[in-house]
Amino acid sequence: MSALNDIQAALVAAWKADAPLTLLVGDAMFDSPPRDKTPPYAAIFRHDAVPRDGDETPGLAHRLVIHCWVPHPSRRAALEIAHRIERVAVTGALAPAENTITLRRHMRTETVVDLATGRARAAVHLRVHSEPIN
Repeated sequence: MSALNDIQAALVAAWKADAPLTLLVGDAMFDSPPRDKTPPYAAIFRHDAVPRDGDETPGLAHRLVIHCWVPHPSRRAALEIAHRIERVAVTGALAPAENTITLRRHMRTETVVDLATGRARAAVHLRVHSEPIN
């Protein structure tokens, strides 16, 4: 399994196990944007990684963007989902199978109301550093 898939799987599993987030979106947590899914839901929209070698250990710096959608123009509702996404990602128990997470940081959150659909979205930007378990 690639480090990107491993980190994504650990994040989605942690989000699905979070009771407050489940109250907001149910089981609608995805590792990629779904097709034909009605909000509310959250999905990893983007996941990039670049090599980051520290203290002679190979690792990756991951940049993730998670979109949190609600079915109405309520930034507040989208931000409630975004807050739980961020809290679990930064302070929750993550258990990747093949990597160790050495840094988890919230970079920013932005919101928008889509004028075409009337739906609100919050985008949570995270940075994660990982190293392979040898």
